[in-house]
Amino acid sequence: MFNTWKPMWVVLLEDGIEFYKKKIDNSPKGMIPLKGSSLTCPCQDFGKRMFVFKLATAKQEHFFQAAYLEERDAWVRDIKKAIQCIEGGQKFARKSTRRSIKLPETINLSALYLSMKDPEKGVKELKLEKDKKVFNHCFAGTSVIDWLVSSNSIRNRKEGLMLASSLLNEGYLHPAGDTSKTAAEGLSDTPFLDLPDAYYYFPDSGFFCEGNSSDEDVVLKEEFRGIVVKQGCLLKQGHRRKNWKVRKFVLREDPAYLHYYDPAGGEDPLGAIHLRGCVVSAVEDIPDAKKHEADSNLFEIITANDVHYFLQAATSTERTEWIKAVQLVARTGK
Repeated sequence: MFNTWKPMWVVLLEDGIEFYKKKIDNSPKGMIPLKGSSLTCPCQDFGKRMFVFKLATAKQEHFFQAAYLEERDAWVRDIKKAIQCIEGGQKFARKSTRRSIKLPETINLSALYLSMKDPEKGVKELKLEKDKKVFNHCFAGTSVIDWLVSSNSIRNRKEGLMLASSLLNEGYLHPAGDTSKTAAEGLSDTPFLDLPDAYYYFPDSGFFCEGNSSDEDVVLKEEFRGIVVKQGCLLKQGHRRKNWKVRKFVLREDPAYLHYYDPAGGEDPLGAIHLRGCVVSAVEDIPDAKKHEADSNLFEIITANDVHYFLQAATSTERTEWIKAVQLVARTGK
């Protein structure tokens, strides 16, 4: 009625979503049925709010905002699976929680992730080929399970499958390619696949995918070989129409590039900003912008070729973090 945003404790059930004013409350403030509902993600009805998705029922539209991109994607993935189960007459059970896969409380996923990334003793990142595509800086599902067994993190491959699924669902591993992505979306018995042709990668690696690549393509792909130092969603002003859209940005160093993607998904970027020799600074307004667009938390990147990019962060703290990160990469990267 009032179009206001309020923090809620939200619970996903088999057939609906309950929301509570507080986590400790015994009765929900309301319930949204999932039968016959539809999801829209990303939802751009609120241009200055990031990580929003829309759940539409026959009677009403409901808008939710997550704290960060991975959290939003996890909610959307599980809600979609619940809707699919209702339509298919199946029982929905979320597999991504620690309780559901019965992980021991002593397992520290963060520490395990750091061990897996160890250059000497961790999972080896490789260049793998499948379906006329080349996947760089990734590894097979079987390699992950093999490593977990050899490091004595698990007793058998079945346990390894549960542990790897938890790493995937918590964002420590990302799927690469149709086989692993289909499983991660809930269309397989387990989110993670112990298969030699199911590929995965670390979120902060230099992963990129290329098709039938010639020598010329390899030169063009050099910009993706830098280490990811920061990523997240920002509002970006278009150069022609001057409209604003949410984009996922990935900042890489050596070479210094800022790639931006459609937050709805896709392995190929919509564009790239070469940061070597650029100037980045906070701005209070934008020339030729409409009044409602010239809001706070804006910053500008001017490339060495004098191309201007205007971006907007969600908070002043986030803007400062992005400016510092870009400045550092611009000074040190190629």
